[in-house]
Amino acid sequence: MRILGIDPGYATTGFGLIEAQRGQFRLLQSGVITTPADMDFPARLELLYDDMTRLIAELKPDCAAVEELFWGRNITTGIGVAHGRGVILLALAKSGVPVTEYTPMQVKQAVVGYGKAEKHQVMDMTKRILKLEKMVRPDDAADAIAIALCHGRSSSSLLARLTEE
Repeated sequence: MRILGIDPGYATTGFGLIEAQRGQFRLLQSGVITTPADMDFPARLELLYDDMTRLIAELKPDCAAVEELFWGRNITTGIGVAHGRGVILLALAKSGVPVTEYTPMQVKQAVVGYGKAEKHQVMDMTKRILKLEKMVRPDDAADAIAIALCHGRSSSSLLARLTEE
């Protein structure tokens, strides 16, 4: 199964494509989609949609895992990210890619085994699970890979298989 993990944003969107087979995971590709800060906001959203649609067509994922929003202190930035996330979900839906959404706590729990893990712990476990020499950069891409791993580990669990039967 090819899982596309996405760390949504409108300025920078991280993505990571992994292959999951029988509890083994392999990183296929990762990177970021960026939009220029000097563009007006609707044009940035359009560019994000177009780039995401092209990326989906190129990578051909079987499914996608997208991080749910965590509302921090800056509500204005959060609203912009929410718009970007909506555009990403639209691109996935129009491309026919099934989407599962995960909270940051669920990602930490699935990757590290502790829902309140620190970011460096998630990155270290991601590196270990994928047998990487060093962690992928930038952080947005690394976060997206962790989101994909969360889906790979969660969707292959015994509980997930039992609920499908």
